[in-house]
Parts: sequence; C-alpha cells; structure tokens
Amino acid sequence: MKINTQTVNFNADASLIEFLEQRVQKLSLFYDQIIDVDVYLKVENTSVKENKISEIKVHVPKDSVVVKKQCKSFEEAIDTACDAAERAIVKLKEKRKS
Repeated sequence: MKINTQTVNFNADASLIEFLEQRVQKLSLFYDQIIDVDVYLKVENTSVKENKISEIKVHVPKDSVVVKKQCKSFEEAIDTACDAAERAIVKLKEKRKS
C-alpha cells in the first residue's frame, strides 16, 4: 500500500508524518486490497481553534472512500479520520461480499 501525503499552508515535521503513516498502515488490517491512500493535511486561516483538517482518500479496486475531519490538532484529526475510514472500508467490504 502506497501512502501519498500533501500538506497545505504549513510544513509537517517528521514525527507527524511518522504518526500518520503508522495510523494509515492499520487500514490494511480491515481490507487487504487497498491500492493507495492520499492524505491531505490543511490549516485553515481562521480564528477558530479547530482549524486543522485531515482528508483521507482510500483507493480500492473500482471504488474509493473519502473521509474529511476537522479538529484542534493534526493527530486528533488523523485519528478520527482513520476511524471513519475504517468503518467505511468495512461497510464497503461487506457490501461487496453480498
């Protein structure tokens, strides 16, 4: 599984990229046919504290799952987005079995 990461309006440090890759690798436990994952990390220029956005696109054969979450920190945004992606992948996998 290939992980593509893009950051918008900031530069990510190595620890954030490492956390992201470890968390996204766990998606392969739920569905073994994942082709690649695109992750977009963005910072919105607003006065609201929840201005960190994590968008995850999981590409599987003939389909893709897109999840977007906004939180106070990138770690929290990545974690909640991965949780939502896990649920969506399991739902897609069950749908394909039937």
